[in-house]
Amino acid sequence: MYFPRIFNSLNVSMQVQYMTELLELNEKTKEYGLVLTPKDVELMMAARNEVLHSYGRVELSIEVTKALIEVFSASSFIQQENYADTLNELHEIFYDLKNETEDRISDMKLLHRMKEMFEEDCEGSLGLLKSRLEEYAEEFRRELQKNESLTEGEEDYWDLKN
Repeated sequence: MYFPRIFNSLNVSMQVQYMTELLELNEKTKEYGLVLTPKDVELMMAARNEVLHSYGRVELSIEVTKALIEVFSASSFIQQENYADTLNELHEIFYDLKNETEDRISDMKLLHRMKEMFEEDCEGSLGLLKSRLEEYAEEFRRELQKNESLTEGEEDYWDLKN
């Protein structure tokens, strides 16, 4: 049969669609002086796929990548010169945090927590962000272990539902 050809053509088609969707975000991010080139997007998708593979994760869409771009593009700490590299590192940090919190916190909550810490506590330092988020995940896991089933107050603290 022709299954390998069919799957390959589907994969190529999806990659083109993803690239188009990500490049369309330039309309939103250019107001912050940030623009991704087709080559940037290609390299970012390769880096994203490598990160997903290294963490044993599967993502069937690029919604996290799109949200990452939208959430972080307003940062005063991200400049055009480091934009693509920063997004690649943020992918790594995000998926590490997803694993460390056992997927119990929604993607958007994690992204907004990352952005808040990046802006306020870390003043744009990705190394410091990673360190602070490791502490955050450790505290989260400790609370999960301490309370096998979360009480209502703890759900509010971790804001898991949204």
